[in-house]
Amino acid sequence: MNLRRIANRALDVLLPPQCPLCNGVVDAHGVLCGGCWQQIDFLGDPRCSACGLPFEFDIDPTEAVLCGACVREHPPFTRARAVMVYGNVSRKLVLAFKHGDRTDTAPALGRWLARAGRALIEDADVIAPVPLHWTRLFARRYNQAALLAGVVGEVSAVAVVQDMLVRRKRTPPQGRMGWAKRRRNVAGAFKVNPARRDALLGKRVLLIDDVLTTGATVAGCAKVLLRGGAAAVDVLTLARVVRAAV
Repeated sequence: MNLRRIANRALDVLLPPQCPLCNGVVDAHGVLCGGCWQQIDFLGDPRCSACGLPFEFDIDPTEAVLCGACVREHPPFTRARAVMVYGNVSRKLVLAFKHGDRTDTAPALGRWLARAGRALIEDADVIAPVPLHWTRLFARRYNQAALLAGVVGEVSAVAVVQDMLVRRKRTPPQGRMGWAKRRRNVAGAFKVNPARRDALLGKRVLLIDDVLTTGATVAGCAKVLLRGGAAAVDVLTLARVVRAAV
């Protein structure tokens, strides 16, 4: 047994691991207790083959079926997948990770991503996170998408380029914005890091973010990556807002 493992066991005795949602004692740091786990609405098939919107009706899993929004305008990314619905309970988990310094949950959340996005990871040449503007990164001290990307890369052995994209302008918070305003808000906000163009050319990129709301942010990133020479872009997020299928 190495010293790190001994130290971790001693720490667990002094400070038992707690569920990040209810603070109940759990088996390992960053994992949910059984009660909180059951309150998470995990996503799977059937769903839109493009944006990943869950369908309320069964479809042939071998068929590529699009939701109404993707039929009208296919997003620039090929596929988007998410671990769970962004609801009351999952929102607390995501916000604690994103704004509450609960970085101890990153390993567990990253493994959730790796399981939910297995098909996307198998096709990926490189993984890249949605970047923060440097002023927000300085204030928050970490980029939650970058932490998740690092875990997914470690679990899958796919190369991670943390600075593939640069956020060149600080955009206003988008919480109360609709699709059109979000789209305008992120227009011109991202660029490919010139030092990483060789790592991008001809590659299928797996873009990682925490929450997919309208898809404007990941769509903006995907357009920049494709213009920069990427062969295709897939998107994997921890949670997604579920709108009505129209």
